[in-house]
Amino acid sequence: MELNSTQDNRIEKDTSTSKLKNYVKNIFSFSQYDKKTILYICIFIVLVILSLVLLYYIYFVDGTILYRVVIDWFVNPIYFLGFWGILLFIVIMAIQGLIVPIPSEIVLLATGIIWGLFGGGVMGIIGSMAAALLCFYISKKGGRPLVKKFVGEKAIDLADNFIHKYGMGAIIIARFLPFIAFDPISYTSGLVDMDVKKYSIGTFIGSIPRAFFYSWLGSTLGITPPVYLATLPLAEIEAQSAFFNNVLLIILALLIVMFVAYYLISRYYGKKTEDENSS
Repeated sequence: MELNSTQDNRIEKDTSTSKLKNYVKNIFSFSQYDKKTILYICIFIVLVILSLVLLYYIYFVDGTILYRVVIDWFVNPIYFLGFWGILLFIVIMAIQGLIVPIPSEIVLLATGIIWGLFGGGVMGIIGSMAAALLCFYISKKGGRPLVKKFVGEKAIDLADNFIHKYGMGAIIIARFLPFIAFDPISYTSGLVDMDVKKYSIGTFIGSIPRAFFYSWLGSTLGITPPVYLATLPLAEIEAQSAFFNNVLLIILALLIVMFVAYYLISRYYGKKTEDENSS
């Protein structure tokens, strides 16, 4: 009996090791994709690594960097350019969608600082659409095949089924809630089998209250452009930096909760499906 038990354990261990080897081998194998898809996958990986590095810098190296970036790279240049600042803002919104540690919510705060409540809200909607479509496209081309490698077909299928069932309504609700991260929703929408027209309409509708909320919030901070950081007291810079960092922290915390919840749910339904198929 002990011999059989030992053999069973050895077989089980060998099977687990074999599965792990195949999993790792599959992750680093890209032979099934064309060159264009591989290029998008590489872009996706670089963006993830860059985002993690920036997050580390914000919270462990320089706590004022996020506030300084918003003022020096967003608020002041857009303000000084006047009308042409609108074009710069749209470009900035599109680019920030690719860099997670500078979420769109932070840039939307800047719209309230620059243009006030109404103007900032309108610009926030336009910028949100630019960022949403760019993230969606890159994720659809490079993210989906990469995510399949890590979480498997079943987790993607669960998301696909959810989108097919709730579609545009799910996007509207996700966009509507202020502290649900905007850019990861854009990436996730690209990962699943979603029609770009429904995605665009849902994003537009959901972006309206969101953009005006952050525009209002930005307009209440008491920051009047242009802002010359060199002349500001350090205590004021640190106070404003803490506000921006706390907004980012709330968004990241909710994002982690959503990811863990989705992972657990996908594992549950995947196991449930296997049990149903085996019975």
